Amino acid sequence: MIRDITIGQYYPEDSFIHRLDPRVKLLGTVLFIISLFTFSSFSGYIVAALFLGTVIKISKVPLGYIIKGLKSLLMIMLFAVVFNVFFSTGERVLYEYGVIHITAEGLRNAAFLSIRLVFLIIGSSLMTFTTTPTQLTDGIEKVLGPLNKIKVPVHEIAMMMSIALRFIPILMEELDKIMKAQTARGADFENGKLIERVKAMVPILIPLFISAFRRANDLAMAMEARCYRGGTGRTKMKPLTYKKLDFYGYCCLAVYFMLTILAGRAFYI
Repeated sequence: MIRDITIGQYYPEDSFIHRLDPRVKLLGTVLFIISLFTFSSFSGYIVAALFLGTVIKISKVPLGYIIKGLKSLLMIMLFAVVFNVFFSTGERVLYEYGVIHITAEGLRNAAFLSIRLVFLIIGSSLMTFTTTPTQLTDGIEKVLGPLNKIKVPVHEIAMMMSIALRFIPILMEELDKIMKAQTARGADFENGKLIERVKAMVPILIPLFISAFRRANDLAMAMEARCYRGGTGRTKMKPLTYKKLDFYGYCCLAVYFMLTILAGRAFYI
């Protein structure tokens, strides 16, 4: 299960998506997420599925690698879907028993929610799969640049987000090592009741937190030793500049935006 977590990892490839400016991918991801919450019919999600499938194909990131990242969040998605199915209110009641109400509207909302969650996770993961942490930091800093005028520490915010994403795979690898070490000592994390399995996680979480704080302290000392003082007066080795490829990316996003509007007006399934 630990190895199935792929969020925050970079998948090296030479594709159209990888070569795009990080600002295009950031704005595209935000637009895609916003569109998922505006659809009121399945036709909109069909357009989103076609767009997402095309991006995955162009990015050259294996579909199995992307789907593997959904396994770690399966329980959260199932809980959200089941809660909507059994406790949503609606006019067309299909089954009723005590506080449990299964309605046609509840099934519809559950279907929308499940599709929305899957698309949201895949769309967000694609951005990290195709963008290095350094590029992501530069892109976030550029996009949020106007906030500097109102004294918002944009560079520090972008740096914290980049470090957090970079530490996810490192901590997952550390967690995997700790679990293997505990298993070799006779620990059992797979069998037993839920409470017993939660208690078995305590010997894992304590060394994991200690390791995380140690790594954070080492990183802070390394930044201090290199005289890091934030974004004021700093220059970049590779400044972000738009190329013809990036304008093609914006054109694709504009086409997707228009298709979602047309799909929302033309159909209501």
